[in-house]
Amino acid sequence: MRTQVGIIGAGPAGLMLSHLLHQEGIESVVLEARSRQYVEERVRAGVLEQGTVDVMVETGVGERLKREGLVHHGIELSFLGRRHRIDLSGLTGGKAITVYAQHEVIKDLIAARLAAGGQILFEVDGVSVHEIQSAAPKIRFRERAGGERELSCDFIAGCDGFHGVSRPSIPEGALTVFDRTYPFAWLGILAEAAPASEELIYTYHERGFALFSMRSPAVTRLYLQCAPDENLANWSDGRIWEELHTRFRTSDGWTPAEGPILQKSIAEMRGFVVEPMQFGRLFLAGDAAHIVPPTGAKGLNLAIADVRVLARAFAEFFKRGRGEKLDSYSATCLRRAWKVQRFSWWMTSMLHRFPGDAGFDQRRQLAELDYVTSSRAAMTSLAENYVGLPMG
Repeated sequence: MRTQVGIIGAGPAGLMLSHLLHQEGIESVVLEARSRQYVEERVRAGVLEQGTVDVMVETGVGERLKREGLVHHGIELSFLGRRHRIDLSGLTGGKAITVYAQHEVIKDLIAARLAAGGQILFEVDGVSVHEIQSAAPKIRFRERAGGERELSCDFIAGCDGFHGVSRPSIPEGALTVFDRTYPFAWLGILAEAAPASEELIYTYHERGFALFSMRSPAVTRLYLQCAPDENLANWSDGRIWEELHTRFRTSDGWTPAEGPILQKSIAEMRGFVVEPMQFGRLFLAGDAAHIVPPTGAKGLNLAIADVRVLARAFAEFFKRGRGEKLDSYSATCLRRAWKVQRFSWWMTSMLHRFPGDAGFDQRRQLAELDYVTSSRAAMTSLAENYVGLPMG
């Protein structure tokens, strides 16, 4: 097999890259270890920045998003029993966020690629990367029905996530790893209940952080700060609802609506970055290069920003024979990635209870929340980061 760009991973990064390359007239093949059904049903949160929405709409994959996505013009910060609204749109010249689940983004991208005759090979095994320092790198893999295959290409895009094969294919010592694991996790649930608020609510409470979100007009998404080694078996539905009502309780009587719990999961909190995001003709994008804690809702958006930069760099190379943008890909993306890490760390540090916190730290967090919700400058900084920094 032969293509211009071999893409490993059919998540948002890999599929969007393939879509953007197609629009530039550049061929690609996407390899995915899981089945199409699995990637289209794998539940992940989806808070889309304004820039992500704009890319989807401008490139023709945003029609369903515009119909079904829930546009939010603000968020709320809750502490000491009171909610305080941050006017995202008013503070950023009309920008907003859109709640649209990640697997819905993936469905739209897969449909667009297949309709355009794009190649997505699902359920491939034994993917390995070879000769990435040559002008003709290769990806070897095994199709479950067709035996061993080799894909020759001009470049490889590693979009296969934190546990994928792309990053480990780079020689030891060529990357610098920055890693931070937070001393808590999130217990997340999906509940069959109409959202009791039109906007997300981030709550600071003496018992720990809580987040109110939604998946659709009929499904609520809720999170509780918990221990990183929490056992889900210890959390009955009754205990979950009791803890949610305790943490969300406000002086105006607001509380989330209850309903059957459809799903429970534990999400770790981690910050991770590798530098550089490229080696030879292998380029890393999305979770293969960086992980952010979910507090700032940035993971998917950072992946889209990466591949937007990468697609433009490939276009410059294939159309004009210029490699400057490819050479600067890592530096361009890391500048934004570290700003996103900073924002996610700041949100996480402001809203979560850390083990062993003394009264000093708790009062410092409350002072930070008081300042953020009373200073227009502080609110503007939060809003600009939340709706999304420029993609570069």
